[in-house]
Amino acid sequence: MPSTITAEKAALRTRLRTRLRGLSPAERQAGDALLLARFLSLPQVAQARTLLLYYGVGTEPDTARLLEPLWALGKAVCLPRCLPGNSLETRLIQRSTVLIPHHLFGIPEPGLDCPLVEPRKIDLALIPGLAFDRAGGRLGQGGGYYDRWLGGFSGVTVALCRELVLLDGVPRASHDRGVDLVVTERSLYGPSLSGQRESGACGPACLRDT
Repeated sequence: MPSTITAEKAALRTRLRTRLRGLSPAERQAGDALLLARFLSLPQVAQARTLLLYYGVGTEPDTARLLEPLWALGKAVCLPRCLPGNSLETRLIQRSTVLIPHHLFGIPEPGLDCPLVEPRKIDLALIPGLAFDRAGGRLGQGGGYYDRWLGGFSGVTVALCRELVLLDGVPRASHDRGVDLVVTERSLYGPSLSGQRESGACGPACLRDT
């Protein structure tokens, strides 16, 4: 029988996926533009030499649009590759890299010809998630891939979260990993920010999970 937290997460995922599917293409594109610009302006991004991105699909932010700006800044960029046992490895990609759709998920990922990069050599990781909360809590898709990978990562972790799915609290089990910074269209959140909003940022229109 599933635990209370597992059942709570499953129900929450169903609600949030429905909410995200309700966004129009124009709303997604406008939100993406704000999210990506805010990410690129982070001092943590400026300081990082090697970054891990994820390839956004479906209702996720279109993170592929970050590649050219990061390369133009001289950054080394990695993407994850799914492995058996719901685990990940990270490989370096370049402009000439041909990505291969995963045989189950369809997510473009690097092939075995791309150099393997150890987590300790990555300065900043952009972590995907279905939703996040103001304290950096993360609700993933349920596979546990990133929770496992983050167990061996000590760099900065950042998430892009549409304010539509920014929650007051994410159900968390002992193995769940959060992130250091949550970037929304209008605000920054995270453990080090004590849940405070940036001056002049997100007002009463911020949506909560009710």
